[in-house]
Amino acid sequence: MLKVGLTGGIGAGKSEVSRLLAEYGAVIVDADRIAREVVEPGTPGLAAVVAAFGEGVLAADGTLDRPKLGGIVFADQDKLKTLNAIVHPLVGARSAELEAAAGPDAIVVHDVPLLTENGLAPLYDLVVVVDAAPQTQLDRLTARRGMAEQEARARMAAQADRAQRLAVADLVIDNDGPLEALAPQVRRVWAELTARAAARP
Repeated sequence: MLKVGLTGGIGAGKSEVSRLLAEYGAVIVDADRIAREVVEPGTPGLAAVVAAFGEGVLAADGTLDRPKLGGIVFADQDKLKTLNAIVHPLVGARSAELEAAAGPDAIVVHDVPLLTENGLAPLYDLVVVVDAAPQTQLDRLTARRGMAEQEARARMAAQADRAQRLAVADLVIDNDGPLEALAPQVRRVWAELTARAAARP
């Protein structure tokens, strides 16, 4: 099994890279998706979040009001740490389960937005970083996701900066350009991953 960490700043295009790798046959372990699953209604995770942040973070239907919670934690580093202390162990345990189920010959790509910030690079055989200039990220967040510029900047500021991410990269995918320039790069990365997987004892 080859364990790959995939990361990139918000708006860099990591989700699209993840989707393309899945088409080639990678087993994707999506930390964001798991992070949503572990705080679904009825889970111990949601109960812990409500205990920490109050009933105000729940929507009328009893689900987690993610934008509301995001507004609280992205404005306060201590509150963000509190949330991470609840969610990260749950995500880690579920990720390990999914990885174990993938089989010995699999290339398992862990799609982890905060890989750099949480010092997770040593957990993987190699790290792939999807890179884009900060201005590109900002343009995508405001134009495509409809985020207010202030919120987009706050989300970006809450993450590692570009240099910090590149410092942990074994392979870099440059996604500063148009979407059609992305696929050939992902194809090259997949070829590299399969070669490394084949070379492992």
